[in-house]
Amino acid sequence: MKPTSTALLLALTAGTFIPAPAAAQYGEPAAQQQSNAAPAGQQPTAEAKLKLSKGASKAIIELQTAVNANDAANIPAKLAAAQAVAKTPEDRFAIARLQYTAATAAKDESARAAALEALIASGKVPPADVAAFNLELGDAYRKANQPDRAAAVFERVIAADPNNLDVIGSLAELRASQGRTADAVGLIRKGIATRKASGQKASEGWYKRAVALAYKDKLPDTMAIAREWVAAYPSPTSWHDAIAIYRNMANPDDARLLDLLRLERAAGALSGDEDFHKYAYLATEKGYGSEAKAVLDEGFAAGKIDRNTPLFKEITAGVAKKIAEDHASIAGAAAAGKSASTARAALSNGDLLYGAGQFAQAAEVYRGALGKSGADASLINLHLGAALAQQGDKAGATAALNAVTGANADIAKLWLAYLATRA
Repeated sequence: MKPTSTALLLALTAGTFIPAPAAAQYGEPAAQQQSNAAPAGQQPTAEAKLKLSKGASKAIIELQTAVNANDAANIPAKLAAAQAVAKTPEDRFAIARLQYTAATAAKDESARAAALEALIASGKVPPADVAAFNLELGDAYRKANQPDRAAAVFERVIAADPNNLDVIGSLAELRASQGRTADAVGLIRKGIATRKASGQKASEGWYKRAVALAYKDKLPDTMAIAREWVAAYPSPTSWHDAIAIYRNMANPDDARLLDLLRLERAAGALSGDEDFHKYAYLATEKGYGSEAKAVLDEGFAAGKIDRNTPLFKEITAGVAKKIAEDHASIAGAAAAGKSASTARAALSNGDLLYGAGQFAQAAEVYRGALGKSGADASLINLHLGAALAQQGDKAGATAALNAVTGANADIAKLWLAYLATRA
């Protein structure tokens, strides 16, 4: 016995039917999508109002029978026959739903995309659900290796709903898969800005993904994104990675590398043998034995490095030989820095005081160095800003760091990002 049109309607509307949106990107909570799907055991009200036309009901029933039986050999013909006699939006929606079910069972992404196109075109998808349907449509085209069609769908949704993070993230990943990294990064940053404009903060996954993509292709805005990341989610890991990215991209000389390691130390981000050994080595080479010892002691106390390894036994012994000499130099560094005839000599004494943790005296010497012969204002302001930041003088540090230009500007901007996270 064939089911009646009413029986067919009940069969079509049993349970829920909303294509699941693509997985939320980058750890963002899934959006709360409005749908016509009802709680279990209830009829979805929007679909329960479907009225199939008399001329189409027989063909739709036959299609439903084939789909329910997973009769793959006959589904295409039954689908074509039902489509040929469909007269109303309700007919087209019912057919497309069955088409979707069959395509999903067959794992045929092209057919699933065609079904979703038909569902949307029927006009029976509630307005609140259109974005979710389009999101799955774009995903189907992507999986069917039709990236341009997928992108067109995503862009259409974004044009209608610029704040749809699911779609922004999906389009970003599509562009990344096409090798259009700059476009992908731009979209992710748009998603971050969208969250910010709503008074919320994007999940850290958005920042990490943008940084990873930008760094992979060495995009010009890589460091700007890295700074945004550490400003939004400051942690030892984010700081360590952001500074490592800069080191790998800029290949700084030893002097700038020591500046970076000082920042990394201030942020609590020194990690692993390489960081601690390099810091201690550079500080020792510059004559800052007390700084080198303090850094090593911090690493040993935190269990981040092992003093009993040959690597650290050797450098610890080297540092110990410098300590007595270093203490004598520190005692007279403030006076020597103020009386120095050149900016270079004053800067060296200021750096010695900085390394000894005497930030107020170091800042005073740096300020004096700005007026001396041969002053490199950019470098001196970088060190002055760092000393003031360590003192907690946020306003003074900001002013000094904003005065840094040229080759030191990116390091100054990292210090400014660090300042932004301080109370």
